[in-house]
Amino acid sequence: MRLSTKGRYGVRAMFDLALRYGQGPIPLKDVSQRQEISVNYLEQLFVHLRRNGLVEGTRGPKGGFFLTKKPGRIKIGDVIRAIEGPISLVYCVDPEERKKECHRADTCITRLLWKRTSEKLAESLDAVTLEDLCEEARRLYKGEEPKHPFAFQI
Repeated sequence: MRLSTKGRYGVRAMFDLALRYGQGPIPLKDVSQRQEISVNYLEQLFVHLRRNGLVEGTRGPKGGFFLTKKPGRIKIGDVIRAIEGPISLVYCVDPEERKKECHRADTCITRLLWKRTSEKLAESLDAVTLEDLCEEARRLYKGEEPKHPFAFQI
């Protein structure tokens, strides 16, 4: 699976909001400047994030977006799914896509390999929360070694 720019930028934008959790609505203009992502692109991403219940927005001069849950309750997998859809290496392991994409899905020997690998990838992304990223960032800003509370093994 190659994570698209949408997915990567979505995680960066959500990380930005997580670092400022509890500070009220954060204008996309501010996120744009800090993360070096255009406001127009962020607006497109936040449609998906809001539709999936990860953020809420307010309008007006003090408007912006904020997380709907604490950063420790939002998994990176949730963010990726909200923007990219199901986490799968190939279409044949996605129940909604497999019938129309591959006529061999029910008899393909390698499908089990792709299914298991996709599940492990999803588990890995679900093992990391926005709060985990915030903690890592705080350590790095202090010059400390990262202390990953999660394993990056597939």
